[in-house]
Amino acid sequence: MRIALLEDEHEQAQNIQTILSDNGHHCDSFPSGQAFLSAVLHRSYDLLILDWQIPDMTGIDVLEGVRAQLNWPIPVVFLTQRDSETDIVRALDAGADDYLSKPARPAELIARIHALARRSNPDSDKEVLHYGPFEINTQQRSITLHGEPLTLTDKDFDLTLFLFQNQGRLLTREMLLERVWGLARDINTRTVDTHMSRLRRRLGLNPENGFRIKTIYQRGYRLEAMKTADDMLDTTPCAANE
Repeated sequence: MRIALLEDEHEQAQNIQTILSDNGHHCDSFPSGQAFLSAVLHRSYDLLILDWQIPDMTGIDVLEGVRAQLNWPIPVVFLTQRDSETDIVRALDAGADDYLSKPARPAELIARIHALARRSNPDSDKEVLHYGPFEINTQQRSITLHGEPLTLTDKDFDLTLFLFQNQGRLLTREMLLERVWGLARDINTRTVDTHMSRLRRRLGLNPENGFRIKTIYQRGYRLEAMKTADDMLDTTPCAANE
């Protein structure tokens, strides 16, 4: 997982990053709320860890900014010294998914992160997935549209599955290279753009089929659900003039 950490104390940030790295996760740490928000809104992360007390704003302010501006429900964990019932309730009411007290206990932190990851992607273990007229069989590695099989390469299938499992979420080119191609994110390549252009045509991503791939300028792509042509027709009968 790619995790963003809000922690202004350098030693604590290093400790948490080490815990996450030792368990196979990548963690970027930010010492201020503004830097954290800027990164989260312009990059692709799987989970956020927030401290409450930071120099420029509160963790609650940051959480509210994330929920107001990010268009998908990214899992958020508070990790803070504040441990009163009132604080916990306030954070959960503001949109946090979990709440832990400092100091971080490595095994518990990792277990809770993995539990949140499972809850945020409940379809990950299903064999057959349905997204509107699309049916994806993860075991047979096949996709149908309105019951008709689509001809896709193995990489097209991997990319399509990743897009649908993350619909509504900004996916940067770097993240797609990491997750779909297994390449280092600093590689300069047009591979993602080429595949996206081809996938739009092969999948028939248009209003009639209910989805589109939107290009986010200089950032990446987002698969969005759309209204179908039937949905966009106003079928409400007009009232007769009396």
